[in-house]
Amino acid sequence: TVHDHFRPDSKLFPTHGGWNFRVMLSTVGCLLTIAGLCYAGTIFGGTKVFMMYFPAYLWTNFWLVLYTWLQHTAEDIPHFGEDEWTWVRGALCTIDRPYGVFDWMHHHIGSTHVCHHLFSYLPCYHAVEATAALKQYLEPKGLYHYDGTNFVVAAWNVAKTCHYVEGVEGIQFYKSLKDTKNAKKKN
Repeated sequence: TVHDHFRPDSKLFPTHGGWNFRVMLSTVGCLLTIAGLCYAGTIFGGTKVFMMYFPAYLWTNFWLVLYTWLQHTAEDIPHFGEDEWTWVRGALCTIDRPYGVFDWMHHHIGSTHVCHHLFSYLPCYHAVEATAALKQYLEPKGLYHYDGTNFVVAAWNVAKTCHYVEGVEGIQFYKSLKDTKNAKKKN
């Protein structure tokens, strides 16, 4: 089964609160954007539309992927197969990280990400306060993940150590290709 951000029936989304309808509208919006870009290409020329749209699209998506990757990836963060995954387990396996001035610019989504996953309806202007309370509750239980490493250094560290998981079932942790090479040398 494929679980993605485009299928209204994906297990990534809760079954309450009209999520199916929202995901469907978002998917239609993405398709309309692609159609609009194609149409603009017929009017203004594909090269012009490409040059006006694609660099900004690449930068925006680079930043979103970097944020998402760092919020969900570390050697000690488990990844769950379908048989182990639950909404709460997935939410608790995210990482709060500071992003310097970018954290303020993006309404602290990087440093309040655990709270965001658990309480997605919480307005961003209450996220810092809510994260402080959530951290107080979760940290003593070992359920709160925070990495204060500069995000550029964190990206380097994650890129060096988190290359793959061994399967899609059960509970998996990222492995490094370096570990695989070292294990082969020992054998």
